[in-house]
Amino acid sequence: MPNFPQTRKQLRAAAIGGLLAAGLFAGTATASETPKPPESLAALEFAPGLSHHTLDNGLQIVVIPDRRAPVVTHMIWYKAGSADELPGQSGIAHFLEHLMFKGTENNPDGAFSKTVAEIGGQENAFTSLDFTAYFQRVSKEHLPTMMEMEADRMQNLVLNDEVVAPERDVVLEERRQRVDSSPSSRLHEMMNAITFVNHPYGSPVIGWESEIEALGREEAFAFYDRFYTPNNAILVVAGDIDAEQVVALAEQTYGQVPRRAEPGTRVRPAEPPLQGVRRAELEDPRVRQESLSMIWIVPSSATGDPGTAEALDVVSYALGGSTNSALYKALVLDQKLAINAGSYYQSSALNDGRFGVYATPRPGVSLETLEAAIETVLAEFLDTGISAETLARAQRNMIADAVYAQDSQTTLARIFGSALTTGSTIEDVKTWPQRIMAVSEGDVLDAANTYLGPTKVIGYLRMPSDTTGDAAASSPSATSDERT
Repeated sequence: MPNFPQTRKQLRAAAIGGLLAAGLFAGTATASETPKPPESLAALEFAPGLSHHTLDNGLQIVVIPDRRAPVVTHMIWYKAGSADELPGQSGIAHFLEHLMFKGTENNPDGAFSKTVAEIGGQENAFTSLDFTAYFQRVSKEHLPTMMEMEADRMQNLVLNDEVVAPERDVVLEERRQRVDSSPSSRLHEMMNAITFVNHPYGSPVIGWESEIEALGREEAFAFYDRFYTPNNAILVVAGDIDAEQVVALAEQTYGQVPRRAEPGTRVRPAEPPLQGVRRAELEDPRVRQESLSMIWIVPSSATGDPGTAEALDVVSYALGGSTNSALYKALVLDQKLAINAGSYYQSSALNDGRFGVYATPRPGVSLETLEAAIETVLAEFLDTGISAETLARAQRNMIADAVYAQDSQTTLARIFGSALTTGSTIEDVKTWPQRIMAVSEGDVLDAANTYLGPTKVIGYLRMPSDTTGDAAASSPSATSDERT
């Protein structure tokens, strides 16, 4: 999560504090001891009481008990995201997400949202590369209503040109505001395009403007009929309710929705290996703070060999996941070249994902100087790896994050929903702490050297070099093919 480093650190601190209060970290190692994470961390149970069921029509159900408040989070996940779109139809997954709120015969345009608001609930939806999800958080007595209405729009969506055309304009305006008007978003889009030149991960989730303009009712219904079928969906309910109640309600609602299609295996074009260094640069008068980004294509949890994703998780944390990380200490604290630096790893992806490094230079420090400093930190990391102490700290803090995540039923629901829609299993999620604890110093060094080599994509976000001249237009550039 490179866009929210401070929030992540605050959450981690809170999580660690909770573990300390529980006495799980009692017994600090002396300087002569090799620090080892407490064995109790590996024994922590993630989402205790969770149950999994499948209806006759193929709908999967995950129930996560949470008795702390009489509320429930109800989420329906579809194994369909922007990477499942047909060529030339980028943005249709996100466009359909908008259109799903346009109603059915039983619940006309706006009725769903009005009902949620009237009962004091919350709702939202989101589209990613690999999935689309819809959720409501309501008092538990309203769960039957949410299930009934969500099952209704799974099979009875009503669309006409009078609805589709205005909503397409809404999406186009959303793109203009969130992407075209944001230099950092434009650079992100450029970098993705030259990272994945053959794989659909290179297209933006919101879509390319020219292709959004061509989307209509026919394309929306084709995507809906193929993917919005119960055998391609996962229902996740977290909250103050028993599994038996959830399954019974699901049988009465979702269970009445017939299979409309067999989506089949999600086969996507393979991305050829990166060759050399690809660069993207955006100079824009709206930039107030320059930045640098690097991206490597790496295995995800779904595509990597056993242990690879966990090792990359630890690499990400040790390299740039905290104020004690290699990048932050070198660039921010010691050399004072940057005001922020970190890394992230996209493990939840159906296909190979991204490993990223980012930094924001201090005033007066050039992006070229910052890049050279990052390369030095990376070279040292690839040469020496991490110490036993650093590994133990990373394992403790990463598992603390997982423990803290269980304080939010919505976060728990999102963790399992995103995992199940990107090729992982419930057991994969529940045993993640044990697998993190099994990562060794050698595993970290091997993963870093295997995947964080010189072949990568580098992005510069610049302020105009001549701030006194006419800077009415931004100037993007890239050293590889880009679809922008």
